[in-house]
Amino acid sequence: MLEPSVRSELRSLSKLGADFVGGHLVAAGQLIDDDPKKALEHARAARGRGARIAAVREACGLAAYHAGEWAEALSELRAARRMSGDATNIAVMADCERALGRPERALKSIEDPVVGKLDPATRAELQIVVAGARRDMGQIDAALAVLERSGLDPKRPKPGSARLWYAYADALAEAGRIQDAIQWFGHAAVVDHEDETDAADRAANLL
Repeated sequence: MLEPSVRSELRSLSKLGADFVGGHLVAAGQLIDDDPKKALEHARAARGRGARIAAVREACGLAAYHAGEWAEALSELRAARRMSGDATNIAVMADCERALGRPERALKSIEDPVVGKLDPATRAELQIVVAGARRDMGQIDAALAVLERSGLDPKRPKPGSARLWYAYADALAEAGRIQDAIQWFGHAAVVDHEDETDAADRAANLL
């Protein structure tokens, strides 16, 4: 039930150790959405025997994030990145900085050299978080500028566009640009095939 790459990492452990860590990783993954605190308990148990494995530290970081343990999440995800070189969770790390009341540190994430190599969905998530950090600081125009620099184009949706356009519409609404907000909530609703947002409802409520 684990990804092949994770199973490969677990081979550095003994058979019993790998079974123990793998079992807790599976449990953490199954519980993370419905019972994040329980998922974190399993992830911590896996870390107890697999702290030198990047996938374990990543799982612990993500479970901590979902459980609202921001400092632990940031520490674990930093460790995972140091060990693997994978920056997939850069947006989550930046969001932890926001949650810890450090939006200025979240802003620095957009300057990371790896940003240009991120896949579209991950880049979109990072732009949403950075724009959110600007909003935390009361800089709504700067937040809009961050999202606009992402290349908003309703004719060319990409992975992550639904959430990105939703964030843009939400910022427009905060800025008092209601008609523009309605338009972008509508664009988000059209491409939100996974029902990740309430874009259609937000648009209707602004009419």
